[in-house]
Amino acid sequence: MSRIPEREDLQRALAARHGRAVQEKFNQATVAICGLGGLGSNIAIALARAGVGRLILTDFDRVDITNLHRQQYKATQLGEFKTEALAANLREIAPYLTIETHTTADVICEAFDNAEAKAMLVNGVLEKLHTKYLIAASGMAGFGSSNSIQTRRITDRFYLCGDGISDVADDIGLVSSRVMICGAHEADMVLRILSGQFEP
Repeated sequence: MSRIPEREDLQRALAARHGRAVQEKFNQATVAICGLGGLGSNIAIALARAGVGRLILTDFDRVDITNLHRQQYKATQLGEFKTEALAANLREIAPYLTIETHTTADVICEAFDNAEAKAMLVNGVLEKLHTKYLIAASGMAGFGSSNSIQTRRITDRFYLCGDGISDVADDIGLVSSRVMICGAHEADMVLRILSGQFEP
C-alpha cells in the first residue's frame, strides 16, 4: 500500500541531497514557466523534483496526441489543458508544491514553441522586469550532438540554452532526447541561480 510521505520527511530527504541552506533557497523560490510543451513540462518536473516551492505555469494549449513523445503528459490526459494536466502530474511528484498562475517570480523560464511568442516574452522581461532572471532556449531540433547544447550567459540576468543553430524548419523537428536535455539545462540554470552560482 503506497502513502504520500509527510512534508518533513520529503524536506529531510531533499536537504540531505542538496544541503539545508541550498534547499531552503529552493523551498522559498518562485519560478514562472511560460509554455508547457517539451521544454516547459520537463523544466517543471525537474524543478518539482528538486523541491522548488512555487511554480507558475502558463500555457493556453491542450494536450494533444502529438505531444506524448516529448512532453510530460499521459495518454489519459489527451484534451486536457496543459496547465491542469501538468499540475496534476506535478502533485504526484511533489505533493506539497504550490502551483499558481498569477504572481511574480524570481526566475522566468521561456519555453514556447512559437518564435514570435519567445521574442515577445524575452523582450518584455528584458525591457520591464530588470530585477528578474530570464532563461530562454534556442536550438534543439534534430539529432545533433547532445554536447552542442549549452547554457550561455547573454547578460547579467539573461541566459540562453540550446545549440543556437538548429531550427525545426531545417531538420526533422523536435526530438524528445534533445528537448529534454535543453529543458534540463534551463532547470539546472534556475537551480544554480537560486543557490547563488552563476555562469561566468
